[in-house]
Amino acid sequence: MTTTPGITAHGLTKRYGGKPPKTAVADLTFTVRPGTVTGFLGPNGAGKSTTMRMILGLDTPTRGSAKVGGHAYREHPAPLHEVGALLEARSVHPGRTAYHHLLSLALTHGIPRGRVEHVLDLTGLTDVAGQRVKGFSLGMGQRLGIAAALLGDPATVVLDEPVNGLDPEGVLWIRTLLKSLAAEGRTVFVSSHLMSEMALTAEHLIIIGRGRLLADTTVDTFVRESGAGTVKVVTPDPGPLTALLAAPGVDVTSSTPGTLEVRGTDTEHIGRTAASHAIPLFELIPHTASLEQAFMDLTRDSIEFTATTPTTEPLESV
Repeated sequence: MTTTPGITAHGLTKRYGGKPPKTAVADLTFTVRPGTVTGFLGPNGAGKSTTMRMILGLDTPTRGSAKVGGHAYREHPAPLHEVGALLEARSVHPGRTAYHHLLSLALTHGIPRGRVEHVLDLTGLTDVAGQRVKGFSLGMGQRLGIAAALLGDPATVVLDEPVNGLDPEGVLWIRTLLKSLAAEGRTVFVSSHLMSEMALTAEHLIIIGRGRLLADTTVDTFVRESGAGTVKVVTPDPGPLTALLAAPGVDVTSSTPGTLEVRGTDTEHIGRTAASHAIPLFELIPHTASLEQAFMDLTRDSIEFTATTPTTEPLESV
């Protein structure tokens, strides 16, 4: 592994032809630093895969640039030693065994056979190394893709949906692996739709919507400042308190008589407001927002595909 300044994107833009033209990525600028797991989040169609493809030299930017370790991906003489990537786990010849797939990659970069055996063991594929890939389950295919990404002992790892198809044990394994890679000083850039898993794995977040940067911050800061948390308030005078708390950005709802759920303000403001108007409070309990709720609130206007809410009404007979 070599030392690397991580991944940098500057003004990264990708437009596709058509009438009208489609902008998949628009003026993205961000840095993915070594030593931490950085989650790459966004709704479907946000431009995550396109961005990753431009970072890896698979798509040419319309404008802007992306560098890994201070150089464009295509400038690295032995890219497997610099960048390990998983974009599509199934892009493997189905007739090859897992071992020979990895060996063929290793021989193109002068990587010793011992490294092939090491990554097979690391990803739990040693017992199936002699089996043809066409018989692999989705989870086994993911593990093989991760083994290929780690083959060159790279300083930078880029993974697109690495937990897809993994069972709970596999999800825990990839979480531990990603954290250990970052702890070794590597740059780890990973996309996922599983917000609960990102909350446990990532320390930093880059969030995009409709191809544009929405957030570049730590997980803790993002959740804390999202305003998605609620405060539970139990009071015998919910009506007057609701009126007093009314303000731009403050949302007060009630699902139970005498109980309010307040969003957009904190316990101190609620408590002081109630005290100054002699409104008794029986409970005042803050509930921290989840990463999922904070993400949904941020990207609400950036969702390209939305579904209607299902109803419980019975189907009409025909």
